[in-house]
Amino acid sequence: MKRIGFIGLGNMGAGMCASLVKAGHAVAAFDLNAEAVSAASGKGARAATTIAEAVRDAEVVVSMLPAGKQVLEVYFGAGGVAANAPRGSLLVDCSTIAVTDARQAHARAEAAGLLMVDAPVSGGVAAAEAGTLTFMAGGTEAAFGKAEPILRGMGKNIFHAGGAGNGQAAKIANNMLLGISMIGTCEAFYLAEKLGLDAETFFRISSVSSGQCWSMTSYCPAPGPVPASPANRDYKPGFAVAMMLKDLHLAAGAATAAGAGIRLGEMAGRIYQDLSDRGFGGLDFSGVMKDLKGAL
Repeated sequence: MKRIGFIGLGNMGAGMCASLVKAGHAVAAFDLNAEAVSAASGKGARAATTIAEAVRDAEVVVSMLPAGKQVLEVYFGAGGVAANAPRGSLLVDCSTIAVTDARQAHARAEAAGLLMVDAPVSGGVAAAEAGTLTFMAGGTEAAFGKAEPILRGMGKNIFHAGGAGNGQAAKIANNMLLGISMIGTCEAFYLAEKLGLDAETFFRISSVSSGQCWSMTSYCPAPGPVPASPANRDYKPGFAVAMMLKDLHLAAGAATAAGAGIRLGEMAGRIYQDLSDRGFGGLDFSGVMKDLKGAL
């Protein structure tokens, strides 16, 4: 059992915090939303009214926050984690942020006498609630060794991606691939339909052929073939267009900094940006299918 301070109880963080409680850890939970803190308390966490209170006695601090700005402020701002957590504590940031922000956080944590891993997640809200997330962790071998048992309380697949920021690198490259493959899958199902194939028939063929991919077999964007997919509940997320767009923007920024050409990544970004600009940022990202069919 570890004493854990958990910061950020949104859709993902709430389930992750609850999983750590179920794993037997003593968790102090903080969020700016008092209702979220109350809900976490109802699932066994200790309610904290400030960051300082959440981390004062923590051996480990876990965070799930919206963006790099918030991560740096929570950890290194006045009244933040670095000023209040015991020296030698382990910081585990599970937010999806820019690689440069993650590497800055690592450097500042080290200067403050704290270990850190960046450990963004894949799997969505259902996996967060079930404790079956995938984690991609960046940091030293020593930091990862201490973080892995904590991550196993929230996830099923745990990967050490390398040094500081490499967890973020893995996450944004993976999600860029997901965004691209989902658009291709939507277009394939749309074309098949226009050529006279029903979705179920095309699914049965393509899911065991060379076009098979996760966007088809696990998250099919056409209603019918995969009952659990958002396509069968009018494209309610799931994983929203706005979240995919955030990850594609991070990928584009990282690609520019690295001098890497990502033409399909940039095209995917434009497609999701168009959906967002038209007011569909809250639609599931597989809703590209609905847009192709002129149903938006």
